[in-house]
Amino acid sequence: MMLLNFFDLMYLLFFLSFLSFCFNRIHLLMILLSLEFMVLVIYFMLIIFLSLFEMEMFFSMMFLVFSVCEGVLGLSILIMMVRMSGNDYFQNLSFL
Repeated sequence: MMLLNFFDLMYLLFFLSFLSFCFNRIHLLMILLSLEFMVLVIYFMLIIFLSLFEMEMFFSMMFLVFSVCEGVLGLSILIMMVRMSGNDYFQNLSFL
């Protein structure tokens, strides 16, 4: 029963992070933070799922590697935007 409530909480957190992603589209940094929060919620759900069925945790390490690569790419785009335009407004993003 407690595990079911935990999954409901994770689904709620994922939905709230998705809403944050949809409504905070002004700054690129806010978009990246909401995406990282979504990745963290998915990671926690993956850990719970793998430990619930007693599977190996190797896939969780691969997921962490890919999420770190995604974060690094997002930060490099943010740095490039700030150097080119002086701000991180997503509406000024005309080179993509």
